[in-house]
Amino acid sequence: HVQLVESGGESVQAGGSLTLTCVVSGVQSSKLCMGWFRQFPGKEREGLAAIASDGSTTYADSVKGRFTISKDNAENILYLQMNSLKPEDTAMYYCAARRSGGECYHNPSWFVDWGQGTQVTVS
Repeated sequence: HVQLVESGGESVQAGGSLTLTCVVSGVQSSKLCMGWFRQFPGKEREGLAAIASDGSTTYADSVKGRFTISKDNAENILYLQMNSLKPEDTAMYYCAARRSGGECYHNPSWFVDWGQGTQVTVS
């Protein structure tokens, strides 16, 4: 059973940076397709980025060039580096995982295991 725990969310000024962390347990992260997602109040979850077991990545247009997804398989940790933050990036951020196999893309419906979320507020 995959367990995911996010951290790193906080309040920051517009233009600032944050790094979100997602600690993986229960399975080697090297065997997973993993992604970052966010959810605005009253809205459906939005896919931001995904990273496959081979390290290939996909990004939503809304964050391409500002956010970077990466994974440390030795430490079983997923990261999301967020730069040039905007007030409209304010949301609850989640990491998610699914077993590798097939395409790895930041579509929320493709993911099975989810963390509890971490709040990012940009003002």
